[in-house]
Amino acid sequence: MGVFPYPVQYFSCKDFTKEPEDIQRMLAYLAQIGAGTAGPVAGETGIEGLKIDFNDGVRLEVPEGPWHVTIGDHDSGTVFYDQDVSATIVVSMEKYYIPWEVHVSYARTPVFSHVFDMREQKVRLIFSSSLLGDTQSFLPYVPYVRDYYGAKVYYWLAPSMHEIARRLFPDIPLQEERDEDTYATFYFNAGLDFPGASPIDGRQVPMTQTGQMIMGLPRKAPLAAWPKGPRLIAEPYVCLGVQASSVTKGWLFPGGWENVTAYLKSLGYRVLCVDREREMTAHGYRVAMPEGAEDFTGNRPLLERADMLSHAAFFVGLPSGLSWLARTAGCPVVMIGGFSLPWCEFPTPYRVYNRLACGGCYNDVRLNWKEKACPRQPTGSEKMFECSKKITPRMVIAAIDRLRADTAARG
Repeated sequence: MGVFPYPVQYFSCKDFTKEPEDIQRMLAYLAQIGAGTAGPVAGETGIEGLKIDFNDGVRLEVPEGPWHVTIGDHDSGTVFYDQDVSATIVVSMEKYYIPWEVHVSYARTPVFSHVFDMREQKVRLIFSSSLLGDTQSFLPYVPYVRDYYGAKVYYWLAPSMHEIARRLFPDIPLQEERDEDTYATFYFNAGLDFPGASPIDGRQVPMTQTGQMIMGLPRKAPLAAWPKGPRLIAEPYVCLGVQASSVTKGWLFPGGWENVTAYLKSLGYRVLCVDREREMTAHGYRVAMPEGAEDFTGNRPLLERADMLSHAAFFVGLPSGLSWLARTAGCPVVMIGGFSLPWCEFPTPYRVYNRLACGGCYNDVRLNWKEKACPRQPTGSEKMFECSKKITPRMVIAAIDRLRADTAARG
């Protein structure tokens, strides 16, 4: 019968506003996660055939017999599941932190109860997204979950981030394999398409708080200090990142990057373009390394990029992975972009956003931003990407000047 000896019955703590076909897709996804990533229900209860763990939400394996199961939220006392059960795997659709309380009776006699508690338990954190920005928004939660809940944490993320993670957290196990005695597993993701992934749609809170929502923590995780590598460039320099995962996130003011590059050079900085690619073209727009910038593009290790950024005076980029890498490395960031709202990524006083233009479509939960490059404006029209095209070099240079003044004031 595969991983599970009995059929799976899902229950939910909330009503999902999804179409029936969406629910079916969600159930198929849940089955894949439950059988593949989480494995069989592993936690013993001391009662033959009755098992419990929290590796895919709450999971209770109930053997054949006159059992009755009640599952609720310990903090509020709210009950979400209250049924007679036999030869069934009971699984919650919610995969984020809930202080579960489980009671089991046999022939109307209470035989088992458990309140979710991660203290001294082995807890696995899985970074479901391999995107550079998403991954770094969640990284600070690895030690925070360990310290706040007193858990024995281990975690897994995309191989491209392994060197960064090990530099930050050398004492926390990074491993792909699942330990059989794992008590609970949590999945870090933006929570956009599956309501059970997070208690709130990830577009409605800053990315730095999504992990807080998923893990039920009282505050967002503090940023870990970056242990710097050696400085390899003696002169003062600034790093640029002019490309993102899509043109939608770009800065498309004609000649904008060249203008800013020239200004930075006039201040005495070397200007290094640290994108992976020298150029990209999409939706009729070409974004390339600015004229006058030094070519540090290429498929270089992220650890090398982070060390370079850690010694830069500052970074000028987009709402994309390199801005997050600069933040991780302790480099001040001037972030240019209108695709997302100014509060969406991480806090920076140097976010450049034109409030008088169309913008913030990513954070509008009424839109499906994946269906169309510019969700609100007609394709090919003058207003397409106006959130980006109406950010002027003057605005970017003003943010650079504020950053330099703040740096000078701090000494």
